[in-house]
Amino acid sequence: MAAGFVELDKVALRYGGGPEGTIALRNTSLSVQQGEFVAVVGPSGCGKSTLMKVITGLWPASAGSVSVDGQRVTKPLSIVGMAFQNPSLLPWRSTLSNIMLPLEIAQPHASKLRRENAEYLAKARKMLELVGLQAFEAKYPWQLSGGMQQRASLCRALIHDPSLLMLDEPFGALDMFTREELWLALQELWLASKPTVILVTHDLREAVFLADRVLVMSDRPGRIIANHAVDLPRPRTLEMTFEPKAIGLIQELRDQISVARKTSH
Repeated sequence: MAAGFVELDKVALRYGGGPEGTIALRNTSLSVQQGEFVAVVGPSGCGKSTLMKVITGLWPASAGSVSVDGQRVTKPLSIVGMAFQNPSLLPWRSTLSNIMLPLEIAQPHASKLRRENAEYLAKARKMLELVGLQAFEAKYPWQLSGGMQQRASLCRALIHDPSLLMLDEPFGALDMFTREELWLALQELWLASKPTVILVTHDLREAVFLADRVLVMSDRPGRIIANHAVDLPRPRTLEMTFEPKAIGLIQELRDQISVARKTSH
């Protein structure tokens, strides 16, 4: 297989430095191909969110190498879109204005925004339509439900055509029905532009619904201990997650995480 768009080779990360520091990742290796959707699951505290920060260059690895798009990661990446459990929309900006924010910052869009404003606005409105928010572009975050805010957050993460989309528990604070609606919205957004996606989640059904592959991490210090291909056709329906093939994979993931938790205690 060709080198991945995202490559980690025997990465370690220690908090605090020195022998007294906490080892969050040890001997962590993974490869994600361009345009692939990969989910990362594992026990609480195993280093899933730390892995995200290492890949995006927010935290430098203590050992090993990290590369994205063939380049060694030595500083925060500019080609990344990110969405977290907290949507963190700016309260003084409308939904449409919040979605446009990355275009004001990321190049080459920032230098073209003024003269191509109409085209960018049309793109933002198309994304709002994809996630069912076309009637809410003038509303402020406090006027939106949590699910609506997270839809807007996903649009904001993708508006500048990032090569890599990092999602850290983006639906974790939402109820089951809202989460399912957002799985469908995210699938539609991803199929429209096919960025490389790495999703951290505790929800195994979410991982199986969205991902091409699911990686399982050990307990801390985290490393990849299993790699599962998800053999479900796209576009996927929620009903597919209740079919025997999906249920079997979810149970296998649950068993592996359970073993990882027990072996660490």
